Parts: sequence; structure tokens; C-alpha cells
Amino acid sequence: MTSAILKLRHYCAYQERCHSEVKYKCIELGLRGEEIDAAIADLISENFLNEERFARAFAGGKFRTKQWGRKKIKIELKQRQVSDYCIRKGMEEIDGDDYDKTLNSLAAKKYASLKGEQYLKRKYKTMQYLLQKGYEPELIQDVVEQIAKEPG
Repeated sequence: MTSAILKLRHYCAYQERCHSEVKYKCIELGLRGEEIDAAIADLISENFLNEERFARAFAGGKFRTKQWGRKKIKIELKQRQVSDYCIRKGMEEIDGDDYDKTLNSLAAKKYASLKGEQYLKRKYKTMQYLLQKGYEPELIQDVVEQIAKEPG
């Protein structure tokens, strides 16, 4: 078990992990049942594993690097079995002004890239792109309407 713990420490130190990722890694390393719970408890007590810290790093990172919207980030965190409390804490990492700027810039870029398309098709494709990125439909609607009204 000690070599497994060392491997798990390294695994958690390399990048932030959520509990479910660590649980899968434990199974991969041959730990079972109570051994997994004990290993996870050790990692938490030694501060190698912190789900709130993971949620904050994940949310901030996906927003800054991949420009994902809040909905997509929440879904991804839920799939990783992160608690609702930690998800809320993670969402605090996304600055409202930056979020709006990013949404506007993504929408403008996508809309401009569809210059040859018909007006409605252009709006539809831009909205679909932003929905796929995980932005909220009500925000997308307003932003795309604004961009579509602009001359050019």
C-alpha cells in the first residue's frame, strides 16, 4: 500500500484531481474497498486532494484556456462527481466582466467567419457554436442580436 500511496501523491501533486479520478487511479493501482477509502482519506489529510481547489482550478482553467461557458463547465464537474458546493465555489473563479467580454469576442469572431452565409443562417450557426461552448441561451440571444445589428 505504501508504494501505491507514493504514486497517488505524485498523481495528485502533478495536477489538481477530483475524488473520482483518484478513485479510478486507486483501482488501477490494485487497491480495493477500504484501501481506497483509506488512501483518499490520507491524501485529503495531507492536502494532496482538495475538491474545492480542484473545482476552482478546473473552472478557471477551462474558461481561460478553452473559453468554455458556465453550463459546460458545470456539466463537466458534475460528470466528475464534484459536489454542488464545490461547483458553486469553482464558478466564483469566473469573473463576470471577463465572461461577457469572452462571449462577445467569440460571437463576433464566429459571426464574421460566416460572412458568405444568409443572415438567418449566420445567426443560427453563431448561436449553435456558442451553445456548444456552454454559454447560456439568454446571453447568447442578446449578444448575437447586437452583433447582427452592427453594420458590416
